[in-house]
Amino acid sequence: MSGFSDKGEGPINIKQVFDAAAAQVSGRSDAFSIEREHRYSRQERFAPFGSEGQQRLASSHVLVLGAGALGSAVAETLVRAGVGHVTIVDRDYVEWSNLQRQQLFTEQDAIDRLPKAIAAAKRLTEINSDGIIDGIVMDVRAQELSILCQGADLIMDATDNFETRLIVNDIGFKLGIPWIYGGCVGSSGMSYTFLPGETPCLNCLLRTIPLGGDTCDINGILPQAVQIVAAHQTMEAMKLLSGQRNALRKKMLSFDLWRNERVEFGVDRAKKSDCPTCGEHPDYPYLTSANVDKSEVLCGRDTVQIRPARPLQLDLHEVADRLNRLQQGKATVTPYMIIYQADPHRLVIFGDGRTLVHGTSDLARARTLYHKYVGG
Repeated sequence: MSGFSDKGEGPINIKQVFDAAAAQVSGRSDAFSIEREHRYSRQERFAPFGSEGQQRLASSHVLVLGAGALGSAVAETLVRAGVGHVTIVDRDYVEWSNLQRQQLFTEQDAIDRLPKAIAAAKRLTEINSDGIIDGIVMDVRAQELSILCQGADLIMDATDNFETRLIVNDIGFKLGIPWIYGGCVGSSGMSYTFLPGETPCLNCLLRTIPLGGDTCDINGILPQAVQIVAAHQTMEAMKLLSGQRNALRKKMLSFDLWRNERVEFGVDRAKKSDCPTCGEHPDYPYLTSANVDKSEVLCGRDTVQIRPARPLQLDLHEVADRLNRLQQGKATVTPYMIIYQADPHRLVIFGDGRTLVHGTSDLARARTLYHKYVGG
């Protein structure tokens, strides 16, 4: 088969052209395959980690709870590092205010109000197609978490409230799955690695350490604080997953970037023999309905009532002042409650933390608004 050149150079052997083109493509493909094999070479060259650590990473399954600022940073780092299976779970969707710090999302995601878990999974698959990435849109409670944890080697905390963390804590210690706590607000952050059978649990620490109930929606958040917490969490994760437990930090880390403060402190003495989660006779209280919030749709009212697991003692004037500083709505205080109008929703907050969320009958959405504005 032959043809003619458009430069008037006489006949061209078309088969030779096709063969040459195919050889070029094949050569590029071979080069691409060789380059791909070296994808993780820089971390494999780090002697304490090595190729064995990389192989362990590739066979690991990590559950990331939350796809917000912290979850985005944690998931991206682990996926880029080569964790073989990452499941990321979130109940919310992408909003414009997320884009300042939630690195997996785009303006189009916010325009489309794409669920965070779906947007995150899509982007993570584009970053690294070697592994399995599951994005699940779900409001995680005890029952859901017990299913999600099946086959997981590690749980990464990127949640926005301590109620969910206490459920994670019970599940992790009951099933023997390590989990890594991370929290940040303003310019500060904290992180700790919980190891069932070795360390105290979150239930122990909450009795002695004020881990706080502030939220980034109320107090703001700087992206640098997110990145520092994510870096510490994922570093601990890579030590665990690669089998290097001796390298774990084993201390609670706390920092404030704005004030240039950083401290690590031991918490071993916080472990309680009578702890209901990690003590001598555990009964895992947060896996029962009696110790989680009671959320219910009020019939015919387009309203959800949320009662916290433990009654709070809110200073209504202080909470109202914080809400008004957001400039997203108007909080009015009565002797018995706060009425907070943030269109299209209205929250009625009582002194014991019980809250009516008007304008929705979606339990997951109501809990999101509750943890955003009330905290916990």
